[in-house]
Amino acid sequence: MVQLGRRFGTGPVSLADIAAEEDLPRPYLEQLAMSLRDAELVVSTRGARGGYELARPPEAIPMADVLRALEGPLAPMICASEDAEHVPGCDRTSRCTVNLLWLRIRDAIAGSLESITLADLVPQRSIAIEALGSRSREAVTA
Repeated sequence: MVQLGRRFGTGPVSLADIAAEEDLPRPYLEQLAMSLRDAELVVSTRGARGGYELARPPEAIPMADVLRALEGPLAPMICASEDAEHVPGCDRTSRCTVNLLWLRIRDAIAGSLESITLADLVPQRSIAIEALGSRSREAVTA
């Protein structure tokens, strides 16, 4: 997603290009891309110049949406799931002594991830890469 965020507005990016840049297996990226497409976070284009691109601007994509698409509900324990589809019928929830803790942890995680967008991660990665590049250049010139 960060790769797509960095290239937002330039057209589709092939998974082969992303796989090469991120040193990840293409079949793995294909699985991720399907989940992201199903969540309407990316759109795909077929053909020789096809690939994937973000469905909306990076600043409009909270990281909570990305993680939910890839990992499922944001819950430290299944009994604290925010998704009714994933909540099992735990018969201890009403008398569980730590359920409130799990709910608070879930809400804290979700709140943090909702406040961070994909756009927040794109410049950080670029800055880190530039910093590493400048250190390498400094080492060569020293």
